[in-house]
Amino acid sequence: MTKLRVGVVRGGPSSEYDVSLRTGESVLRSLSTDRYVATDILLSRNGEWYINGVQTDLGNIAQHVDVIWNALHGAFGEDGKVQRLFDQFGIPYTGSDSLASAVGMHKGLAKDRFRNSDISVPEGEIVDGDEDMHDVALRLFRDTPLPVIVKPVSGGSSLATRVVTDPSELLGALTDAAQYGDVLVEELISGREATVCVIDGKVVGSHYALFPIEIVPPKEKTFFDYDAKYSGESQEICPGRFTLKLHSDLRDLAIKAHQSIGARHYSRTDFMITEKGIYALEINTLPGLTSESLVPKALAASGMSFPTFLDHVIDLSTSRR
Repeated sequence: MTKLRVGVVRGGPSSEYDVSLRTGESVLRSLSTDRYVATDILLSRNGEWYINGVQTDLGNIAQHVDVIWNALHGAFGEDGKVQRLFDQFGIPYTGSDSLASAVGMHKGLAKDRFRNSDISVPEGEIVDGDEDMHDVALRLFRDTPLPVIVKPVSGGSSLATRVVTDPSELLGALTDAAQYGDVLVEELISGREATVCVIDGKVVGSHYALFPIEIVPPKEKTFFDYDAKYSGESQEICPGRFTLKLHSDLRDLAIKAHQSIGARHYSRTDFMITEKGIYALEINTLPGLTSESLVPKALAASGMSFPTFLDHVIDLSTSRR
């Protein structure tokens, strides 16, 4: 049997470069050597392409791979830009297409899609990243009740995300988030945090939601921030300690969120469970696949090995795009 040539693209110009390296390493380590010839493809912070350490270009890469495993995170890798390049060169790739990636990465657009699918979301507003943040902080102080959560509109891993409980913290939070572009300021929803992974089935239009994961950040953390995600200090309980109804509701909502943006192959949606109901916070179209990441934990709880998951997604990406 001819082995499939799989190029694993990792790195990239975003602030999630290091996490992407680890996701890519995890994929490279877990790909079956019986089925695949794996190639390590690095996209540098400066946008240079490398195959096994040798600088090249995407045109040459297209001649040496049958499919790309997209292990990039954040800007360029998760927002539709690299997907457009893969499409231009006719390279099949894992994960959502360019449009769904762009919508999923933009928290404001994703929230609009969620609302249209009758999924509850926190109230908030988007601030232009080029605005004078002193003026924005003053306006928010006048018009917006605290606490709020401030975060980049496009970004992952909770980078530059801060909970603001005092007016004196507004300017710093806005300034940090604006480094990454436009800023989302939304009401802080308190409750129990959960995340649910969705995987496309082999039949077009079918989806499977894995067991919801309950996330319990360290007591000193007000939310699941970057340190809480990757320090190993948070409790990530799968299956989560929810009622059967909550399990069912979370899985149904995760599939609706996945469908609402047109996500493809796999995704992970974050939720907050409150007395008023379940709120969708955001969707991740290329969730991390490191040893600390949540998708592998959900797979294990569902009885699916990580290599089997990789096989399934590669099969999806090569059979239909």
